[in-house]
This record gives sequence, C-alpha cells and structure tokens, in this order.
Amino acid sequence: MQRAADRDQHDRRDQRERRARGLRRALVSAAAVPVMLVAAGCSSSDSGSEDKAADSGTKTSASPSDSPSPTVQAAVYKSLPEPCKVLSKKSLEDLVPQAKSGKKGSSDDASTRASCSWSSLDNNGVKGSQFRWLNVSLLRFESDVTRGSGDKLAQDYYETQLGDAKSVSGAKNIKSEPVAGVGDEATAVRYDLKKKEGSFKQETVVARVENVVVTLDYNGAGLAGEKTPSADTLNKLAQKAVKEVVAAVAKENDGGAAGTPSGTPSKSASQSPSKQASSSPSKSASNKS
Repeated sequence: MQRAADRDQHDRRDQRERRARGLRRALVSAAAVPVMLVAAGCSSSDSGSEDKAADSGTKTSASPSDSPSPTVQAAVYKSLPEPCKVLSKKSLEDLVPQAKSGKKGSSDDASTRASCSWSSLDNNGVKGSQFRWLNVSLLRFESDVTRGSGDKLAQDYYETQLGDAKSVSGAKNIKSEPVAGVGDEATAVRYDLKKKEGSFKQETVVARVENVVVTLDYNGAGLAGEKTPSADTLNKLAQKAVKEVVAAVAKENDGGAAGTPSGTPSKSASQSPSKQASSSPSKSASNKS
C-alpha cells in the first residue's frame, strides 16, 4: 500500500514538472514573437526610406535641365579686303586721274572697319583746275545674341548712312535712286554743295552685301574758273566703282563662307563715313588751290 501511494505521488510530481516545462517553453515562444515583429517592422521601415530616397534621386536626375542658351544666325562675311586695293588701276584713273596713291584710314580693327581716300587735282594753270575726291568706307558687323544678326545690324546701319547722305547741311537739289545689281541693296544719293573753293557735285552710294556696308563718297568741282563737272558723269562712275568694291568684299571671303558669331563691332564702327566725306573735299581743295 505504501509503495503504491509513493508511486502515485511520484507520478503526480512528474506531471507537474512536465506542465511547468511546457509553460516555460510557451512563455519563451510568446516573448520571441514581439521581438520578431519589431525586427520585421524596422526592416519594413528601412526599406521604405530607401525606396523614398531612390524615388527622390530618380526625380532629381529626371528634372529638366536649364533652358538652352539663345542663338543667332552666324554672320556670313568674316573679314574685309585691303581698302586701298578694292578698285582697279583703270577705275582709279577714271575716278581720280591725278591721284598718286590712296590714303588708308586709321582703324583699331581692320577686320571690322576699313577705309581709303584719294585726291586728284588736274591743274590747268590760268584756265583753272579740275578737282576730284574719292573715299571708300567698309563696315562689317558680327552677329551678337543681344543685338541681333550681322545682316540685321548692317541693314540698320545702311539706313542710317542713307539718312546722313540725304541730310548734309547746305546740300541742294538732293536726289536718290536705287542701284540695281549691287549686293543685297544699294542706293545712290546726289546733291550740289557750294563751298568757298567752288561748286561741288557730290555722289554718295551706299550698298549692303550680307553683313557688310559699303559707303562710297565721290565729288568733283571746277576750281578757279574751270567748268563744273557733269553730275551724270560722276554718278555713273560712282555706281560702277561701288559694284567693284562689293565684288572685292565677296572675293575676300571666298564668295561668302558662313562663320561663327564672335564679338561686336568696334566703337570706331559707329562713326559715319559719309559725314567724314562731306567735310574732306573742301579741306583738300583749299590745300591744293
């Protein structure tokens, strides 16, 4: 009896121990679940941050770039011919028969601004003298993104030169006419001008070829009683000469090779050749007479 009671007691103790061990395992398992959930939550949160960063990087790299820089059409002509060589020897003999050589104008940039002038005095003693004066000015404009294309700048200057030629102080009988077959546009202006040396006949021909403006000033007078030259003859010679100058500009640039925009015309380019021309004849004539 006593042994049977001991076995029952021993069995009950084993059962309690087994239940206690099972309970401990359950508690350990239950405690592990929150840890796993926390770890999973952190992993998910980190992944979301990385995804957001990746999306942000993608959006940044995909954002549109800055607006492209403004552009302007390149100027066609990039240089000017030697101004004192734009006319042939034969043409100079017709225009200024007694001229020895041309006088080259000063310029701080020969590729932008150039000029040359010739004076001729055919002295016939007591019978008087025939005076002729010729000036050729060339002005080249480069394209500029802030001011416009070389062609447009040249066209504006062309209009300014015509306005100057038609508004010379003291000019009489002013007439103008288009000149066909010269560059992109050309106009001849003629007028009479009375000076202390005599009565002058003035011819100014302004021509534009692409981004270059040519201004040719030509005048003549009969001094000391000599007969005043024919305005029609001077006009014909001036128009023929300006065609030759325009052809020299094209030849200098191989017929017109397009280039890349660079700087803007020099400050000296803003001066008006026709204004200089209108004052030079009287000075030359007074020195020669």
